[in-house]
Amino acid sequence: MNRATWLQDRRMQKFRDVLSRWERRELSMMEAGELLGMSERQFRRYRDRFEEEGEAGLLDRRLGKPSPQRIEAAEVDRMLELYRTVYRGWNVKHFHEHGVRDHKFAWGYTWTKTQLHTAGLVERAKRRGAHRRKRERKPCEGMMLHQDGSRHDWLAGQAPLDLIVTMDDATSTIYSAFLVEEEGTVSTFRGLLEVFAVHGLPCSLYTDRGSHYFHTARAGEGVDKDHLTQVGRALERLGLEHIPAYSPEARGRSERMFGTLQDRLVKELKHAGINDIERANRWIREVYLPLHNARFAKPATVAEKAFVAADPNLLIETLCVEEERVVGRDNTVAYEGLKLQLPQSPMRAHYVKARVKVREYPDATLAVFHGPRCLARYDAAGRQIAAPTAPSLASCSPPSRHGLETPVSAARTARRPALTAARHKAKAKPRVGTKKRASRSNKETGRRAAPAGL
Repeated sequence: MNRATWLQDRRMQKFRDVLSRWERRELSMMEAGELLGMSERQFRRYRDRFEEEGEAGLLDRRLGKPSPQRIEAAEVDRMLELYRTVYRGWNVKHFHEHGVRDHKFAWGYTWTKTQLHTAGLVERAKRRGAHRRKRERKPCEGMMLHQDGSRHDWLAGQAPLDLIVTMDDATSTIYSAFLVEEEGTVSTFRGLLEVFAVHGLPCSLYTDRGSHYFHTARAGEGVDKDHLTQVGRALERLGLEHIPAYSPEARGRSERMFGTLQDRLVKELKHAGINDIERANRWIREVYLPLHNARFAKPATVAEKAFVAADPNLLIETLCVEEERVVGRDNTVAYEGLKLQLPQSPMRAHYVKARVKVREYPDATLAVFHGPRCLARYDAAGRQIAAPTAPSLASCSPPSRHGLETPVSAARTARRPALTAARHKAKAKPRVGTKKRASRSNKETGRRAAPAGL
């Protein structure tokens, strides 16, 4: 017995009980109709049909007839075949969205799920307990950003990769997402630079306690906020608050987002036939993220944004790896197995033993700074790619160590004869005021001898 037949039997039994009470005059016709959930006029019709035809007159005449909105069996078979061949393993919601967009499905999500359950292609989800959310979203965009990485088999037939995602807490909008071979400091700076350059600086950044984010002296203890990592140094210089998470549950919003991405993005990349990192990152940025944000982003409580505009050059020079080095005697700087040759500078004769800063940018290029001045820039192989800075009016100091090349002095020019030079030494005719005067001692001698002659 199916559900429709069972419900009809129950309805007929209830009608007979109410009808017998009406016949015994325990109920009026209006009261009998209210108990059956119908009007007085409808109860009268049912009574007449029962007297004329018996229980057959109470049967629902819609039973056994196909619904005018019934979907063709061929369409059902087409939908099931699509799931078996193209979308096998997709969740029903994801499959239905693609069906409506790409295959012109005209039926609803619930009907699609019912058909897949009936065909045994999708298992019914287990009942879950109530979700307890301890922290509300921030009221407006830019107040807090989440950044995290997830290692997974994102590309079919490739080794596991890390997906670096930077998303907003208020709206769950993903601002940046890309694949890298391994999560680390460089990937963190790359994601932050992509977001900050377009949207501006947020108020805070919420991350896990990975070693590239925080130093932790002992496992399970609090992070050391006095001993900053490269990421901590850059965020402090930009004036951003860096908040550590002490459990996966604390990052529930980003963890749930990764669950969605691991389910959908893997299938979308395979469906698009993409299996290399460069094409995948370009496709994620240009195609997937706009569709994902349109589907899953939430409106913020407050329309105003908390982002603050920042100088792009300042962001580039801050969101990078910065380490201190000492210049060698041959004016080179050792960094990660490379020898960075410093060019000759008009600022000083050499930089031997000087302390400089080497900056490694997310695009793998390098730069050497002496104080605020950039001495040279290099590519990933250590070859110089930019000329040194413009010369300054400051004087150059003489060489201070033996073995270094002494600058060649300019040739001396012939000196002009002094105006007080003797006549036989001067080549030109003497001018007024060129007569040689007596020395000071002779004047004093003459002045002392004058009284004796008087």
